[in-house]
Amino acid sequence: MAKDTLEMEGATAPFYLPQGDECDVFAAAAENNLPLLLKGPTGCGKTRFVSHMAAKLGRPLYTVACHDDLSAADLIGRYLLKGGETVWVDGPLTRAVREGAICYLDEVVEARKDVTVVLHPLTDDRRILPIDRTGEELEAADGFMLVASYNPGYQNILKTLKPSTRQRFLSVAFDFPDAEREIDVVVRETGIDADRAKGLVRLANKLRALKGQDLEEGVSTRLIVYAATLVVQGMPIERAIEAAMIEPLTDDEDVKTGLMDLVTAVFG
Repeated sequence: MAKDTLEMEGATAPFYLPQGDECDVFAAAAENNLPLLLKGPTGCGKTRFVSHMAAKLGRPLYTVACHDDLSAADLIGRYLLKGGETVWVDGPLTRAVREGAICYLDEVVEARKDVTVVLHPLTDDRRILPIDRTGEELEAADGFMLVASYNPGYQNILKTLKPSTRQRFLSVAFDFPDAEREIDVVVRETGIDADRAKGLVRLANKLRALKGQDLEEGVSTRLIVYAATLVVQGMPIERAIEAAMIEPLTDDEDVKTGLMDLVTAVFG
């Protein structure tokens, strides 16, 4: 089943620091019923961005964390046994279509291939969702918006979006914020002082430079925030970094030792 969450209208917008005109692009897409694809590395703020914009625009938001067992039926719905009766239960995509909500498919390439087939009629001027099991053909309510994200760095021959699918979406490229913005985010999110935030961000950028060498992925902004949170709670900074920025990146003991040497070089 899909693991979805619903955020309701009227919720306070989560903090998000724009890197460019992405907020304008999202608002224009929402205004004109256009689907939107967000591309960028894990932990760079894509999910936070969608939550921020949904709250800012006053739209209900269904978020689905996609995984390799997620099927079209998980999104659309299925018949379930309830109280001795078999009843149809809408999935998160169907609920969003009926209600005029935003449906956000996080890391959509992780889902099974039949999911993209379901999305196609919702991403052109038809804006319909056929439900074969019930015989319905739902027309998307006003306000419905489809947003999806993926990490191009993880793409391979088995997990990628076909050009025919990508070209149905507007698209915005995300990356980690520049150092000044990332420091501002860490300070705002955790209350850590700017000097220590600056050191954490400097270290993160050095670790990111190792992506593709000793590391498969760089340090996300999320992990920097985790490390800063531990520091604010009184944990020694090197231990906080080890728990939040080193251990999550690798299981190789030699690599971890080398990364901790880098930590010592940065923080003295």
